[in-house]
Amino acid sequence: MNQDYQHQTGLTDEPSRQQVWAMFDRIAPRYDMLNRLLSFRRDVAWRNRMATMVPDRSGLVLLDIATGTADQIISLMTKTPRIAGAVGVDMSEGMLSHGRVKIERLGWQERVTLKTGDAMSIPEPDQQFDVATMSFGIRNVLNVTEALREVYRVLKPGGRALILEFSTPGNPVFRPLYFFYLRHLLPIIGGILSGDRKAYRYLNRTIETFPSGEAFCAIMKEAGFINVSATPLTLGIASIYQGDRAG
Repeated sequence: MNQDYQHQTGLTDEPSRQQVWAMFDRIAPRYDMLNRLLSFRRDVAWRNRMATMVPDRSGLVLLDIATGTADQIISLMTKTPRIAGAVGVDMSEGMLSHGRVKIERLGWQERVTLKTGDAMSIPEPDQQFDVATMSFGIRNVLNVTEALREVYRVLKPGGRALILEFSTPGNPVFRPLYFFYLRHLLPIIGGILSGDRKAYRYLNRTIETFPSGEAFCAIMKEAGFINVSATPLTLGIASIYQGDRAG
């Protein structure tokens, strides 16, 4: 599906997703700080916005895939008391180690479990979760449709998937400014501050070669989700995609 989207858009310089977790291990110590800086703290607002889209019932059990340093879990559980507990999975132990420190500081060890896990083969039984989230991780998987089918598998009937991901703005005035920042400024700033310029070159290339808007909604429908929708954020530079498993 990624290759089909590239053909439609003319974007062909897609980076490899093989062992991308190793890159996140390298940048883990400064990952949170760089997220805030490079997004002008919009990432915090985007994560908080997701909390308004969680199903309206109590005692929810959350799965956060590609959880990283657990920012999305912390945001959702802080903003949404309806979430009783959460599991976070990620392939990067470096990122998870920082997430565990944050969870311990909050005293949430009994409510939140962080463990190694692949989005392509989620280490959880079928139909276990009321809501599954994935923030800035879906574009890093090897097969998007298969990863979404895994998300579908672990959701209970009536469960909801919420995917937060970078997207490409459609505004003809803002779009070229955004791409200038993405292609030229972000790799330099991110590279200098993280000490890993390759990681932030990877970031801009994956954003540009990843399907967004209706193209991503189509992939969610292909994976089995219903009531699929996209909510653009901050002039369309990110979007939250929602899809439900039929009840």
